[in-house]
Amino acid sequence: MAPRHRRLLIGAGVLAIVAFAVALAAWQVSRARCFALDGDIVCRAETQAPLVALTFDDGPTQLGVDAVLPVLERHGATATFFLVGAAVERRPDLARRIRAAGHELGNHSYTHQRMMLRPAAWYDSEIARTEAALARAGGGGSGLFRPPYGKKLLGLPQAVERAGLTMVMMDIEEPTTTDPAEYARKVVAAARPGSILLLHTMVRGNQTARDALPLILDGLKAKGLRPVSVGELMAGATRGTVSAPASDPGSGRSPP
Repeated sequence: MAPRHRRLLIGAGVLAIVAFAVALAAWQVSRARCFALDGDIVCRAETQAPLVALTFDDGPTQLGVDAVLPVLERHGATATFFLVGAAVERRPDLARRIRAAGHELGNHSYTHQRMMLRPAAWYDSEIARTEAALARAGGGGSGLFRPPYGKKLLGLPQAVERAGLTMVMMDIEEPTTTDPAEYARKVVAAARPGSILLLHTMVRGNQTARDALPLILDGLKAKGLRPVSVGELMAGATRGTVSAPASDPGSGRSPP
């Protein structure tokens, strides 16, 4: 092989390696729970008060609402439900039920697509359409947004800021198990004052989360922690951004 061709091949290989490294770094940043390239983000509250925020993503669905609201009521717990705008438009009655039960409604985008590498107008539309759907259902005004799948590279944080919302992530995600007792044990063990917990009880295929919810609430109570909405948690704490440890930029899972 001629030296010139060899140099071209080597250069192409180096560029491929660099491109892969950049893509990998971007992917790691996009899924990091407590870091964004630009804009404010909340993944927990700095507080010594015995409070944790309980959050649910997706829906609303009949199955999820019917399963969760009675359990929360029995335990005297409040929560934040990050709802998908299109689902709210289909079932505004479910959003109203959640709000009437004393819980907080947040924005989880309109179509639940990954919010990466999109035009600014698309981000703005996804957020605004969901805010409008929540307002029509009587549940707007929380000022909270959670990105689908936790993806939040350049563009989205600025759109959230333009909309006057606060981006909320979490410091405790669902464990990978189909055993409700193990699921609850891991969530409760990780919880500490100021934590924001994420559960997916709206999805039909996640019966484990629905079965684990009362066990989680019992475990939090035994640990001296009271589950509240994100708004309640932040109202009683020093608001700020918390960076993930350098060895754990993300959980390894992307929240739906």
